[in-house]
Amino acid sequence: MDFKLVSDYTPMGDQPTAIAHLTEKIRSGEKFCTLLGATGSGKTFTIANVVAELKRPTLVLSHNKTLAAQLYGEFKNFFPQNAVEYFVSYYDYYQPEAYLPTTDTYIEKDLSINSDIEKMRLSTTAALLSGRRDVLVVSSVSCLYGIGNPSDFHATSIHLHLSDVMAIKQLLYKLVEALYTRTERELLPGTFRVNGGIIDVMSAMGDQCYRIEVAGQRIESLSLIEPTTGQHIEHIEQVTIFPANMFVTTRERINSAISSIQDDLAIQIAFFEREGRSVEAQRIKQRVEYDLEMIKELGYCPGIENYSRYFDGREAGSRPFCLLDYFPEDFLVIIDESHATIPQVHAMYGGDRARKDNLVEYGFRLPAARDNRPLRFTEFERLLGTTIFVSATPADYEITRSEGITAEQLIRPTCLIDPPLEVRITLNQIDNLIEEIDKRAKVDDRVLVTTITKRMAEELSKYFDRMGIRNRYIHSDVDTLERVQILEDLRDGLFDVLIGVNLLREGLDLPEVGLVAILDADKEGFLRNVRSITQIAGRAARHSNGHVILYADKCTDSMRIAIEQSNHRREKQIEYNIENKRLPHTAKKSGRGQRLLLGPEQKQDIPTAYPIHEEHYFSGMAADTYDSYVAEDLEALINQAREDMERAAKSLDFLAAARYRDKMYEYQRQKEENLKKRERI
Repeated sequence: MDFKLVSDYTPMGDQPTAIAHLTEKIRSGEKFCTLLGATGSGKTFTIANVVAELKRPTLVLSHNKTLAAQLYGEFKNFFPQNAVEYFVSYYDYYQPEAYLPTTDTYIEKDLSINSDIEKMRLSTTAALLSGRRDVLVVSSVSCLYGIGNPSDFHATSIHLHLSDVMAIKQLLYKLVEALYTRTERELLPGTFRVNGGIIDVMSAMGDQCYRIEVAGQRIESLSLIEPTTGQHIEHIEQVTIFPANMFVTTRERINSAISSIQDDLAIQIAFFEREGRSVEAQRIKQRVEYDLEMIKELGYCPGIENYSRYFDGREAGSRPFCLLDYFPEDFLVIIDESHATIPQVHAMYGGDRARKDNLVEYGFRLPAARDNRPLRFTEFERLLGTTIFVSATPADYEITRSEGITAEQLIRPTCLIDPPLEVRITLNQIDNLIEEIDKRAKVDDRVLVTTITKRMAEELSKYFDRMGIRNRYIHSDVDTLERVQILEDLRDGLFDVLIGVNLLREGLDLPEVGLVAILDADKEGFLRNVRSITQIAGRAARHSNGHVILYADKCTDSMRIAIEQSNHRREKQIEYNIENKRLPHTAKKSGRGQRLLLGPEQKQDIPTAYPIHEEHYFSGMAADTYDSYVAEDLEALINQAREDMERAAKSLDFLAAARYRDKMYEYQRQKEENLKKRERI
């Protein structure tokens, strides 16, 4: 099946030229291209058109989970009939194993896995191995970390056809080998239940439940069922049940791995003893022998990823398998916000290696633990297929790889011009900022405030709370799905101000944001260089009255260059609008596909402790105008006030609920008075 782009939009502004340029270059054999697009110029829509034209499996690589969630939602809206998948780290919390020799401190691994994201990761690998060509995966850089061998994942997948010859014990063995768990209770993802010759299996992704009926040595019936009631949905001719874990392997590979681990353990013990380090020798012996016993009995042990090289059948020093190995050879790679993503990929290997070296050196892990790692940058480059770098501020690497040829997209389909950048002194900056927030809140605009540190973001949020300003903060300590929910709440108007550090820079599509305030703009560095300032300012570029305030006491080189570049783009955009007689208008609210990442209960109104202003729901009316309303109108006002009262109560804002209750009683009294007047007449 080919990609089928579904959209109410047609390419406008610079988009048609950019689409044609990228498509032509890739079809002519170019491996690297760059799309230089101003913030809000519709780069995602341009890329969606290119993907639909090229018809290749596609990986969209993002540098943070928040942006990946937004991209997933947008591509899910553009390609509703195709396999759009989401692949990010499934840890809500992760403390890696480490040893600090200076203080002789060993830190055990501690983690919290998000089961919903784990199911989406499994869905991604299943879609890629299904043979489909219309697969688009939106991923963070976690796709460069080691996962299971794709050949083992494919080998342990269970392919069933109606009338296949298969004994029930053989089928149960295959399910256990694919890491499914038997249960007698409710079916959860990755579990199965047996009742005589009937086996009910809930897929690891949790999207479908299968009933397999075996009679004698033959599969007699295959069907889809409702997991809770067991009600039949439809008969099917065949089914493929993918493994319940990406780190699945065969029994032969396990036996071979155990033998190799034992050999390497003997070598490492001998090494420590020759060095006269008996403590390390005893430590590695105890730890590895304990792990081996668990693997023999359970097929698993804590920290089993440190033995991944043995289970994958790889040579020492070789790279691990990763998500890129699951794609076909002709796949397309889109590196979004490449100026930030590429440096992140560069840095991943070094940090991981330093930690592993300590663990190996002091006898906590075998040397093979070093081979459970992210890709080196050179390995990443070798695995890349045809690649498009996407950024409003591409770095030297992207420009060099593209041989200096870029597709430029500065004119927005909305004809919006870049927001003006205004510099204000830091004296009384918070008071000044509060005044600006009040102005924007009155016209229902949202405000972004960026700080230098997480601590400052939290403290500013507390201060705004005391001042009665509805706000939230967002930074790296906020887990993946909560970030998505915070952004959705901002757009829904549940609060007015979002405070952040670096997560508010690239790509966030927030047309409701009318003001961006950059605190400490003159603190030259990573968070306040030319690219950072340009990216932060771009968050206001989707609003017709967008404005950016830089609070600073001096004008740094980065500020000056960012302002000059902004003025240059503004001149070009204004010139285009005049020549084509176009008027700018605020960008339409993009699709809310991010809600697909939230559970069903989260799609409803989320209780919040922030006050709900009456003007959001009720326009207000003078008391002497009540008489002019007929009974139907008053009844509608009563119902509206009741709904508002209930909503405010759910939000724990009982003062607002009391005001709405009083309004409701007032309308009810007026309704009764109107009835009495009619009776007298």
